[in-house]
Amino acid sequence: MRRSSFSPEPDCAIAQSLGVIGDGWELLIVRDLARGLDRFDQLADSLHISRKVLTERLTGLVDSGIVERSAYQERPTRYSYSLTPRGRALLPVLVALQDWGDRWLLGDGSLTGTNDADEPPAHRIHELVGQRVPQISLPSIAGTALDVIDPDSRATVLFAYPATGRPTPLPDGWSEIAGASGCTLENRLFAARYDEFAANGVAVRGVSTQRTDEQRAFANAEEIPHPLLSDLELELTAALRLPTFRAGGYERLKRVVLVIGDDRVVKAVRYPVTDIADAVDWALKTA
Repeated sequence: MRRSSFSPEPDCAIAQSLGVIGDGWELLIVRDLARGLDRFDQLADSLHISRKVLTERLTGLVDSGIVERSAYQERPTRYSYSLTPRGRALLPVLVALQDWGDRWLLGDGSLTGTNDADEPPAHRIHELVGQRVPQISLPSIAGTALDVIDPDSRATVLFAYPATGRPTPLPDGWSEIAGASGCTLENRLFAARYDEFAANGVAVRGVSTQRTDEQRAFANAEEIPHPLLSDLELELTAALRLPTFRAGGYERLKRVVLVIGDDRVVKAVRYPVTDIADAVDWALKTA
């Protein structure tokens, strides 16, 4: 689909949006830029797209204000590409498309907070091993933005969880969603082993899509020592293509544990997490 396919409907935001980014290649370029692939050759290799088509789509995205480019080399001039604020505002759209595809195209339509090990979302998460995590800072309960990777530790255990029920009540039917329950237990178990992780030079960070004030109230009530990060804008979720499910009007992260080295490369992944206590033990041994 190209822009010429759409008749002008000045009052329809959907039609206007599709006129700007209604092409599948454009959405996939935005997806890969969010993943940290910022060079032309990286995008071409990832997308298996002709250089001519990639050039056309990048030019259109730059003209639309979704992508900006900056020269990193002269003679010949070569550019790196990044998402503008307008482009980053598309990340929730990408995550919603991924969630819809995981549930209705790659799954059987069931609402679930986890996956079997042989399902596509699990394959996608395990493909993170060996890949580099982009530089992403998220709001934290400390009141500042923190890098998702602790630069002062030899490794970081980053665990994603759906939501805790304090102070904000969980949505109706939460306990009936497979894999959704257990977030308070998971935080308590990581908190109980916090000193062991620290003694081994390993940082622990938890991340959910809840608001920072909700996370802070929970951390204070439970005396959680590790930082909790809010991915409310779904920046990390889009960058790592983390699996989500929608409940209570929000995208929720499925439970994932990542072990990441100080070089920002993912060393190991635990997904699905079927035994939370065992996953905490695994993280300590693996890191």
